[in-house]
Amino acid sequence: MATRRGRGGRESESARARGRERERASAREGAGARGRERERARGRERERGRARARGRARARERERGERERARRERESAERERERGERERESAERERARRERERERGERERARRERESAERERERGDRESAETERARRQRERKYAWAPISAAFQ
Repeated sequence: MATRRGRGGRESESARARGRERERASAREGAGARGRERERARGRERERGRARARGRARARERERGERERARRERESAERERERGERERESAERERARRERERERGERERARRERESAERERERGDRESAETERARRQRERKYAWAPISAAFQ
């Protein structure tokens, strides 16, 4: 069974202890002890296998958690973006509506001004026509004045 050669090339304490234990067992009881030692080693291997499996399971869990979190973040970002788009669109619509309102208001005002101007002009025409008529009447009235003056 290979010892772990981490920690700057030294055997781990437990590995050294196992080595001593194996030496003592073989010295004490010969082949039977070696068989037992092999059993024990197999048990340890199994244990280590289980530990490794546990580690892998934990890693898998962690990865799944991370994936979940990433997905949630992505979805929330997506929702946020969609909300932003909706808000922008509604703002667009609002601005367009205000623009239309303003244009209609301007058209209304222009029409009102035009109509009032037309009314003014009509009144002016009427007045000028009346004054014209009055002037003509005056002229008719006084047309014979110089003649009558000549007879004085």
